[in-house]
Formats: sequence, C-alpha cells, structure tokens
Amino acid sequence: MQKIEWDKLGFEFTPTKSNLRFTYKDGKWDDGELYDTYDITVSVVANAFHYGQAIFEGLKAFTTCDGRVCIFRPEANAARINSSARHLLMPEFPEDKFVEAVKRVVADNIDYVPPYGTGGSLYIRPVMFGITPQIGVSPSKEYMMIFIVTPVGAYYKGGLTPVEACISVDFDRAAPHGTGHIKAAGNYAAGMLSTKIAKEQHHCPVALFLDPATHTMVDEFGTSNFLAITKDGKYVTPDSKSVLPSITNNSLMQVAEDLGITVERRPVMRAELKDLAEVAACGTAVVITPVSRIYDGDQVYEYGDKVGATMQKIYDTLTGIQKGVVPDTHNWLVEVK
Repeated sequence: MQKIEWDKLGFEFTPTKSNLRFTYKDGKWDDGELYDTYDITVSVVANAFHYGQAIFEGLKAFTTCDGRVCIFRPEANAARINSSARHLLMPEFPEDKFVEAVKRVVADNIDYVPPYGTGGSLYIRPVMFGITPQIGVSPSKEYMMIFIVTPVGAYYKGGLTPVEACISVDFDRAAPHGTGHIKAAGNYAAGMLSTKIAKEQHHCPVALFLDPATHTMVDEFGTSNFLAITKDGKYVTPDSKSVLPSITNNSLMQVAEDLGITVERRPVMRAELKDLAEVAACGTAVVITPVSRIYDGDQVYEYGDKVGATMQKIYDTLTGIQKGVVPDTHNWLVEVK
C-alpha cells in the first residue's frame, strides 16, 4: 500500500487494493468478483458508449471516533440507483445485494479508509453500464456493475469556506420535466459548459440552474442541490422534478427538523434570492458548501464570506453522526467492522 498523507487528500482518484465487479447476463446478476486492476475490456460498440445506458451513485464510509468503519445510508443509494435503472430500462440491482457489495468492497479496502480526525472519508462509486455490442437503438442485454472506492478529502479546498456561484440561463443542462433524478446516472456532462462559462465570466466554481421552462425558479447547482436559510430561520430547498433527489439534502432536512428548524421543500423563486440569509450547495462530495454570493446578470446577491450559524449547526450535526460523535438516532450508519 502506498503511503497516503491523509490530511492532504483532495477530491481526486487514488488507486486502492481492489474494486468489485458484477455481470448481468441471461436475466440475472452473478455473485461478483474482486479485481486488483482498473482496466476493463468491452466492445467499442458497447451500448453505454453510444446510447448512454450508464448510471452511477456516490456514497461514503467513515472511521468513527470509537474506531468503527461505517457506511452512511447505503440503502438509500441502493434505492436511488434502481430508480435510475428503471428510467433507463436497465436491470435493477437487488438492494440487499447492493448493501452487501458496498460492505464487501469497503472491507477489502479497509486500510484505505482515512483515520478519524483527518477530515477524510472513503468515497464509494458504484457504476452500472450496458456492455452489449449493438448499433440498433434498444436496451443492452448484458451489463456490468462495478463498485470502486477511493480515499478523499474535501471537494473544495477550504472546507466550509464560502464559494461564489453564477446563474446559468443561456446554457441549460435541464433534463426533461420529471426525469431529473436520472442525473444520478452521472449525466453531469451537460452542465460542464455552464460551469466553464461561470468560471470564465465571474471566476465562480459552480453554476446555478433555473427551471428550464420559465427561468423564474431555482433548480439546483451544477453538481449539488440548492438549500437556503430564510431570514426568519426556515430551511428551504426547491421542490422540482428536474433535480437529483439528494440523499444528503434529505439527511440535512431531517437533521434540521431534529434541531427544531422549520423545513420547507417548495418552489424557490429566483426573486427570493435577494432576501435569503444563507445559501449553500449540498451533496455527498461536499456535504455543505456555503455560497458567499450569486451573480445574476447585473445583480449580485451577498450572503457573507463566512459560513452562517444555522448552516454550521446543521453541518456539525450531520458530520457528527457520520463520525459517531452525535448519536445516530435514525440508524443511518451501516457498520463494516
């Protein structure tokens, strides 16, 4: 095993001991096999390359304060990848088999789980894709499901240091109404141009997308859900079928309710941006990334250059649960060892 400087990890790929691969053939998944290589051999006319039958998930394992290694809410990821699979006419992967596969690959790579106190975690990336060679437009007959793991640190350097965002109007990545949750499929490529423009125009690391029909409602950031704290202390997040149903956002909403904060999942109007007290992006990789300001054409909405008190409290509680410091009253942690 290579020497890893745990406290210097970023959100980037580091090879580990193994990945776990399953194959779907003749209507069923096999029992899976651990591989010590990251190379695969598939046809150049595999379905995934031409017609996009490919989906992925993202979740994490943590070393807790008492030395356990625990995975955060794998059942929720199992359910979500199957939701994506159904929309792309791909075979579902049994949820109990998914959870056991995650435990199996984490256990085999246990030495790569960052120690408690380093701020790192083991990122788990299950990816499923069609491998049948074909040029006709139809679902693949065979699939691979690979569980990849890699140790990671913070997605953005600086942790909870606020970042800037830029509203994207001219270049929408929006999925057709009602199909946004297949973004779990990893269809982030459609948002890369908007993010590039946001960086070039305002040096912002993230783009904020509006609803595709009217551009009057907030949808989500390029790689994360949108959440905000209103001036009267409510947690608000968009109720939109065009956005990824975020497990992190759902967890944060539950934590907020546990803390006595009123939670509202509802349409968030573009016009409300000027009146919000705190704004953040949230997701598996970032947990919470505070947003200091949003550029909306000639308008600039300011939210402060430090993380807000409410966001900090919610963040500390959720990450405390993940690390075993705060009681896990919702049974979100699945222990590996």
